[in-house]
Amino acid sequence: MKKIYSVLVENRSGVLCKVAGLFSRRCFNIDSLAVGETDDSAVSCMTIVSSGNQRTLEQIEKQLNKKLDIIKVRTFPEEQSVSRELMLMKVKYNRSNRKDIMEICDILKAEIVDMSKSYMTIQLCAEPEKIQLLIQMMRSVSIVEIARTGTLALMKCNENE
Repeated sequence: MKKIYSVLVENRSGVLCKVAGLFSRRCFNIDSLAVGETDDSAVSCMTIVSSGNQRTLEQIEKQLNKKLDIIKVRTFPEEQSVSRELMLMKVKYNRSNRKDIMEICDILKAEIVDMSKSYMTIQLCAEPEKIQLLIQMMRSVSIVEIARTGTLALMKCNENE
């Protein structure tokens, strides 16, 4: 079972270390972590994806709420949120597989953002599952390097807002 935590924290040094330490001390797993400033430069938003049983996920939320540097903790059920991840993938290509790579990119709406005589860099901003699908489909090609952001998420729009 996975849960997405959106954690507003004070934007100062050491806060990320304290949050990571909380997970480490209690042996909670972090599947994904992304941190960035909000519209207020004094506040950052940490998006943390963690997995575990129901009790573990509840404990994570309780422990996060106890930290002094944390302003607010919200949890997003996967089905009630919009989540995206960014991936850059460098692949080695040749004449025989170039067209296949380009077709896969077209189907998955990935973009070729850089290219040389034998390498191309592909960008995909999508749901984590779609990112995994692209990686799986490119395994037959020579993947040289992959860089991924953590998951970012917001609650789906509600008519009552």
